Amino acid sequence: MLRTIIQDLKSRSHRVVQDASSMDPVVVSDGFTQSFWAHIPHELLREVLIRIEASEDTWPQRKSVVACAGVCRSWRHITKEIVKIPQFSSKITFPISVKQPGPREHLLQCFIKRNRSTQTYYLYLNLTSTLGDDGKFLLAARKCRRPTCTDYMISLDADDMSKGSNAHVGKLRSNFLGTKFTIYDAQPPHAGAKIPKSHSTRLVNLKQVSPRVPTGHYSVAHISYELNVLGSRGPRRMDCVIDSIPSSAIEPGGVAPTQTEHSLKNIDMFPSLSFSRSKSIHVGNSVSGPLGDRNDGGLVLKNKAPRWHEQLQCWCLNFHGRVTIASVKNFQLVASPENGPAGPEHDKIILQFGKVGKDAFTMDYRYPISAFQAFAICLSSFDTKIACE
Repeated sequence: MLRTIIQDLKSRSHRVVQDASSMDPVVVSDGFTQSFWAHIPHELLREVLIRIEASEDTWPQRKSVVACAGVCRSWRHITKEIVKIPQFSSKITFPISVKQPGPREHLLQCFIKRNRSTQTYYLYLNLTSTLGDDGKFLLAARKCRRPTCTDYMISLDADDMSKGSNAHVGKLRSNFLGTKFTIYDAQPPHAGAKIPKSHSTRLVNLKQVSPRVPTGHYSVAHISYELNVLGSRGPRRMDCVIDSIPSSAIEPGGVAPTQTEHSLKNIDMFPSLSFSRSKSIHVGNSVSGPLGDRNDGGLVLKNKAPRWHEQLQCWCLNFHGRVTIASVKNFQLVASPENGPAGPEHDKIILQFGKVGKDAFTMDYRYPISAFQAFAICLSSFDTKIACE
């Protein structure tokens, strides 16, 4: 009996997403329209959704879980309670999952496809352990050259990467030389994000500008490539300071900030926010200079030092089969000793990126960074850096 109900609810949940008129609406007292299926007893609904979530654990089957969350408000609340964040489930389910920390115990395998003609980049989740699967689309970015810098606009929509799009989630900005980069989040990276008083901005009515998305960019991380003044041989040297993640996050029991919504559903939660079109907002720990104060508590990542292979006559890193082509772009990031006393957590690879084809690259990441942060860091590797090589 329960199996029949599950199959029926699966099919109906798909039809709700495809055609909202397939269910009879019911107007409740607060003026919102609810589906007839919202009146299923919560105990039964929870049991059904738990079984659907457990059975549909991979894409494309996992779209059933997303469809269930789109039936009505009560289904959405219960589905969000059941579906665990990637840190604990190792699964990317909802769009907000790309802003949440990856799994603690292993790397989440993804890949990036580059389109040279349109200067666009597409991030996919690997569906299998092989390098050639089609993948599940996660994020897209478009390169925009400016007179003094370069921007990579990052979006949830593969066809609309404009800053004004509702799918816009952030951007990566480089300096003129392409040696220093800043990652900006289009929304507060965590509930405690604050705007420094030094940023004098004019107040705007956020509900009139946009009822969902705040007008501003939050600076959350800085990437720096070391200049190769002497022209010595070897791979690029880089470090990354993620101001929105405390260095204690990598320690046992440490916690990384986790976003739960892509937009401010309740604008009253941030009554004093003010934004400026010309200034960006720093969050987390205070930042001084391009890389901030190394004692401010932000997580510092450095590329893992490669070893020189005498027989191959090249620098080598062990990517465990995930990288097949030697490239100066290839790198692995680990926690820097600057975060505190060295421990086992400093040996774990947090992000690795490498070439597998002319315009294909793998990107594997783990806690405490998110897919969005990892993607932005990898985008910085695509820029030409003559001064660093």
